[in-house]
Amino acid sequence: MAPNGFHEQALPLLSPKRAEDEAFAAVLPAKLPSYITDHRKRLRDRFMAGGAAALPDYELLELLLFRAIPRQDVKPLAHLLLDTFGDFNHVISASPQRLTMVKGVGEAVIQELKIVEAAAGRLMRGRVLNRPVLTSWSALLDYCQTVMAHRETEQFRILFLDRKNTLIADEAQAEGTVDHVPVYPREVVKRALELNASAVILVHNHPSGDPTPSQADISMTLQVQDAANALGIVLHDHLIIGKSQQVSFKAQGYL
Repeated sequence: MAPNGFHEQALPLLSPKRAEDEAFAAVLPAKLPSYITDHRKRLRDRFMAGGAAALPDYELLELLLFRAIPRQDVKPLAHLLLDTFGDFNHVISASPQRLTMVKGVGEAVIQELKIVEAAAGRLMRGRVLNRPVLTSWSALLDYCQTVMAHRETEQFRILFLDRKNTLIADEAQAEGTVDHVPVYPREVVKRALELNASAVILVHNHPSGDPTPSQADISMTLQVQDAANALGIVLHDHLIIGKSQQVSFKAQGYL
């Protein structure tokens, strides 16, 4: 039984949670109170009529939580998640480890949130993959912002381009800590050769939210550029993703 009374529907693949959920379900009412049923219907109707813009963050979260917690009022949990993480984006992108520290959050809730996060990233990625980067630069920045801006640790990604500057691959190469991620220039170039890429764009995030390059960022970028140039591969840019903005090494004159 969850400490504050939230209940999650048992899922087939979540066997460790199943017995606890089923035991708790036995003491729940067989039917939702009408005020909860009516509230859920009103939210769904408003969403279908006006989209996400018609709902504040906590109500959009409620819609997601309906599936994971089908038989109780989820408004208190939606507010608790927002109070804990700050906004909708931070709730969706929070790590499973941090989510489990919130009372009322279990495997089903985490699964729903992570599905939404993955779907958002897949949608944004589809707008840039196999398209010329220079003519879809804004979409590329939106994609990087979506998948990296709210991460709690640093991630280093490489975007691989062909001779027409079409994005042919996007790969996360390394995971780090809150303020460091290991990058090996030889590995960057090696992977570009394996993919027959003619150019690359480096991307990493700053969990602090400040995208200002560190001296280590600058030094690493120049090392990658030297290694790439030696093999005829162009380093187009290095993007640092902050919470609400990005820094382009090319625009800043570092490249």
